[in-house]
Amino acid sequence: MADVSGRRDEPLVLGIETSCDETGVGIVRGHTLLADAVASSVDEHARFGGVVPEVASRAHLEAMVPTIQRALKQAGVAASDLDGIAVTAGPGLSGALLVGVSAAKAYAYALGKPLYGVNHLASHICVDQLEHGALHEPTMALLVSGGHSSLLLAPDITSDVRPLGSTIDDAAGEAFDKVARVLNLGFPGGPVIDRIARDGDPDAIRFPRGLTGPRDAAYDFSFSGLKTSVARWIEAKRAAGEEVPVADVSASFQEAVVDVLTRKAVRACKDNGVEHLMIGGGVAANSRLRAMAEHRCEDAGIVLRVPRPGLCTDNGAMVAALGAEMVARGRAASAWDLSADSSLPVTDPHVPAPPGAQDHDHGDGHDHDHAHGDGHAHGHSHDHFHELSKDNLYS
Repeated sequence: MADVSGRRDEPLVLGIETSCDETGVGIVRGHTLLADAVASSVDEHARFGGVVPEVASRAHLEAMVPTIQRALKQAGVAASDLDGIAVTAGPGLSGALLVGVSAAKAYAYALGKPLYGVNHLASHICVDQLEHGALHEPTMALLVSGGHSSLLLAPDITSDVRPLGSTIDDAAGEAFDKVARVLNLGFPGGPVIDRIARDGDPDAIRFPRGLTGPRDAAYDFSFSGLKTSVARWIEAKRAAGEEVPVADVSASFQEAVVDVLTRKAVRACKDNGVEHLMIGGGVAANSRLRAMAEHRCEDAGIVLRVPRPGLCTDNGAMVAALGAEMVARGRAASAWDLSADSSLPVTDPHVPAPPGAQDHDHGDGHDHDHAHGDGHAHGHSHDHFHELSKDNLYS
């Protein structure tokens, strides 16, 4: 049974994440994590050396209902207890997102609960509240994953997230995967390079640091040139019949990536007068990134917040965390025509119903009042068909 010690007057929200290759379902009460269930299809993609969108979408379809049921059981709550359903509306793979959005709409409709379509990147920032409490506002966020390398300023995680910089080519996680492929280390590349690099010399090879010149964009990232440089260095060694020092290459490549990431993140904090830096995304699980960020933030007088590795990768808990924050701050629910948006900008932390739309019209002709244990009434009036749907799906 999960720890349900969160205050009963805080919103209880289920979050669904299907932006890439993992089906994540989390349940959060306020800032307390009650359940974090994940079904990964990474093994199905490994033989292709990367994520295949069609395979990911099919895996989400097969895993969705069992993963939701597992999360509810882990949290020790019934679906009818929920105060809302949150789902990643974007960015991500279109087909994968569509599976999650469709499931969230079905569950929210059948249960008579408000629906919140939220932003994947903003969710990665908000998840740290489950580990370290409420975010300081403003917070600077460095998000690094297979698809994103971004610097974001977040004065209000539910309504005001400002992009300062992003990758202009390969994201950091993508570069890890491609270098791992050249070294024949398999997929995904991040964890294995991190592990092997511990036995290598990070100063053995001086690989380039992209976009760090005086005339380069201060907050943007580029790892394509670094990836190419590593590949050519390896090819030259092999052409000369020499053994490739895999540990040294891994350590030197990793050092180049985390040097750029941390240097730009600390600079962004200083330039914008922000004293709190949060690092999220799958690459935030990298041990060297964490160590260098801690060292540089300490020297700069910046408070560093990094969630535990399990909360850095894509998961439903982060979506539930942002959904709970939306409910707590009274943000408008999404409309029933919510769609998946593969390029949803981070400036849209969530997708509210259009102006003039009834916030909690669930399409069945009835009004639904949602309370969070704070003295407001729960008033649910369902027709007989709706009740049967709930019994069939959630009994």
